[in-house]
Amino acid sequence: MLWGIEHSRVWRVAVAGLVLSALGVPSALSGRAEPTIDELKARVASASIADRPALCVRIAERQVDAAGRLYVAGDSEKGQAALADVVAYCESARNYAIQSHKHEKQSEIAMRKMVRKLVDLEHTISHEEQQQVQNAVDRLEHIRNDLLADMFPKVGKK
Repeated sequence: MLWGIEHSRVWRVAVAGLVLSALGVPSALSGRAEPTIDELKARVASASIADRPALCVRIAERQVDAAGRLYVAGDSEKGQAALADVVAYCESARNYAIQSHKHEKQSEIAMRKMVRKLVDLEHTISHEEQQQVQNAVDRLEHIRNDLLADMFPKVGKK
């Protein structure tokens, strides 16, 4: 009986140690700096066609966040430039995804989330800036529809 209790404590300590070390590993790994947008843009040119959609989507997601911060801070010119990047890299992601038939679903899902973020942003900015964001939303919706059309082609009617 005594050995069973002691054995149980040893296992509890061992499991607790494993859990704590497992929690420490991701925090140590996250200590690495996230690559900058310019570094990601440079990677796109050297990446394989199959890897480019994910990189382009990642750049676009980061630029959506940057555009939101810039518009809220009142810097609409830089916000508009970030929105232009969002649209350009989403178009690139669509083109590479369709070309390689890789990351189509993930790209479409990411673009849907970006559209939601931009629509939420649209409700927090001035009326003059809303049209810029709405134009970007419309373009992203068109890009999403292109991806969906490629993933689910219409079959001829019988």
